Amino acid sequence: MSAVFDRAYVYKDGSFVFKKNVLLDGVFINSENKIFSNDIYIFPGFVDVHVHLREPGFSFKETVLTGSAAAANGGFTAVCTMPNLSPVPDCKQNLQKQLDIIKRDGKIQIIPFGSITVGQAGKELSDMEGMAPFVAGFSDDGRGVQSKEIMRAAMERAKALDKVISAHCEDMSLVGKGYIHDGEYARAHGHAGIPSESEWRQIARDIELCAATGCAYHVCHVSAKESVELIRQAKKSGVNVTCETAPHYLTLTDGDLQEDGRFKMNPPLRSADDRDALIEGLRDGTVDMIATDHAPHTAEEKSRGLRDSLMGIVGLETAFPVLYTGLVKTGKISLERLVEAMSIAPAKRFGIDNGECFTLFDLNDSFVIDSDKFLSMGRATPFEGMEVYGKRISTVYKGEEI
Repeated sequence: MSAVFDRAYVYKDGSFVFKKNVLLDGVFINSENKIFSNDIYIFPGFVDVHVHLREPGFSFKETVLTGSAAAANGGFTAVCTMPNLSPVPDCKQNLQKQLDIIKRDGKIQIIPFGSITVGQAGKELSDMEGMAPFVAGFSDDGRGVQSKEIMRAAMERAKALDKVISAHCEDMSLVGKGYIHDGEYARAHGHAGIPSESEWRQIARDIELCAATGCAYHVCHVSAKESVELIRQAKKSGVNVTCETAPHYLTLTDGDLQEDGRFKMNPPLRSADDRDALIEGLRDGTVDMIATDHAPHTAEEKSRGLRDSLMGIVGLETAFPVLYTGLVKTGKISLERLVEAMSIAPAKRFGIDNGECFTLFDLNDSFVIDSDKFLSMGRATPFEGMEVYGKRISTVYKGEEI
């Protein structure tokens, strides 16, 4: 099979090269000798270092098979899975259960995170040495490590193993009973709020520990303007810190909230000032990369409104079109910067080989987001019904179309 593109823009070394009559032979497209007349963009496969594929333990929410199919449908060729599973991958034996499923069902490259602590309980370090050869790094995502002493010990061990600590930063003493941002919407509608300080206070603690230990430290799902500034200053001081944010924090605010579980995630959607600080951080490199925090739940678990629905939304199948429409088409960032944040930077930070992987998009093709068409088992998205640009044509993993 082959595909012919009259005009194609190929991403190479940080910029796009325009080429005519591009022939991609023998790897993909569902009909032989198909000719595309629109301008097509060929990107390196996207890399998401923060997803929840729910297996083992919670296959009623998502599986490795459905989650990796959803990833490919969104243009991703590599993902890193978080450890809030059953059993928690806190030793090689538990991790092996996940690795076996990945080997059997994964459609793209899937690299797990091992947990920082046993059972993600925050009290005792996991068998980091035993898991190190098989994981992207270590995280207790879903929970912040509350103990400064435990986090210091984890950083020291990760440093010795040449692995990244990827931290969910949340000081539970400041969260209280909150479940959305402590902002105008929460006050107007009688909801309990989560203050931004619960995020940035723990980031400040961890930056201090990172500077002391020399550990490679990565901050998950940054959502607050204070967090961005702390990370900016830490980088200027030479601290080995990177961070990610998610598409919803870059494009939505608590002003977009509805009384619907598909708007509930952790951290929550914050203020317009926070969103703008994240965009500026993405522009100047303070925010290194974008990750979806794809976190599927059942329809019933997301049907309980803002107050009682479980935290988490899906994002693998909407990330690129949402970001292209909301950030690139509006002139907030360049397409080159978006590709760097979705592919180059995460692969580099976590040492992921993404060779022979690419994805093709028609940026002139618009569509309306319809969760019923998702390959993920999860359907909860705050972008339901939104018209977006950037339709995926194909995803190629190691030379084969997925």
